[in-house]
Amino acid sequence: MRVKIKNLSGNPLPEYQTQGAAGVDLRANLLEEAITLEPLERCLIPTGLYMEIEEGYEAQVRPRSGMAIKYGITVINSPGTIDSDYRGEVKVPIVNLSVEPFTISHGERIAQMVFAKYEKATFEQVEELSETERGAGGFGSTGK
Repeated sequence: MRVKIKNLSGNPLPEYQTQGAAGVDLRANLLEEAITLEPLERCLIPTGLYMEIEEGYEAQVRPRSGMAIKYGITVINSPGTIDSDYRGEVKVPIVNLSVEPFTISHGERIAQMVFAKYEKATFEQVEELSETERGAGGFGSTGK
């Protein structure tokens, strides 16, 4: 898959950190000043990246596991989707779930991005659905 990318951040292009990595890291584009998130505060962090993704693919923005477990920093709407027809700046909605303030600086790796193929569904309205053992059992219905 080929992704066209415009980089206005001064940071390196996203890259895979290891041979087996599924995602590339996204870096904060904060040339003016760092951002400090207070506990439970959220903010939209710019990356300075603009992309053209092939139709039939999406980019999923996810938390970095190290930031999540060590500092309580995560992506609010994880995974967030970047559609193939979006041409605006990639921004990451970050929240601080810890009890301590956390500062994000320019160039810091704040999230990861995974590309995924998708299919579009067609919808057929019906009067009845097939029966299953689970039925309408929802959250927690299959046990612990």
